[in-house]
Amino acid sequence: MADFYVSWDDYHRDIEKLAIQIYESGWDFNQIVCLAKGGLRVGDTLCRLFDVPLAILSTASYGGSDGRTRGHITFSRDLSMTTAGLGNRVLVVDDLVDSGHSLDRSLAWLNAKYGFCIEEMRTAVLWYKAVSFVKPDYYVEYLPDNPWIHQPFERYEAMTPAELAASYATVAESA
Repeated sequence: MADFYVSWDDYHRDIEKLAIQIYESGWDFNQIVCLAKGGLRVGDTLCRLFDVPLAILSTASYGGSDGRTRGHITFSRDLSMTTAGLGNRVLVVDDLVDSGHSLDRSLAWLNAKYGFCIEEMRTAVLWYKAVSFVKPDYYVEYLPDNPWIHQPFERYEAMTPAELAASYATVAESA
């Protein structure tokens, strides 16, 4: 299984492809809930395109020294949102569905906390891995070989602010 590398251009293109797929489905949703951190950029772009409110559910399930160890999923206490209530037709977005556990547990969390107002929920991700027991409603790319996905912002996870500043200082000195 080879790793899957995504550039910034690929990343933005995939978000746009996802938006087109959702648009062409004709589904009329009135709320986006993104699963943070991975779904933040996806949710932000989609809420701007579709002009619907964005709510954020902060989750964490990976850790370890390399960030590849799946552990117990942790949820924020509540959604972060700027509206008085959650919409009744909710699009739940994330960057990918790996095993499916995080997405499945997130849907259960939303049903437990907000099920009284949700009439329909659908899911959208950029990448859908074959190992997932959950199939998203919308996805850009199916990955049958279940690769580890390297996203363009990962470099910030292995960098300190001091290292970033030093890299810019080096560039400025050579100019």
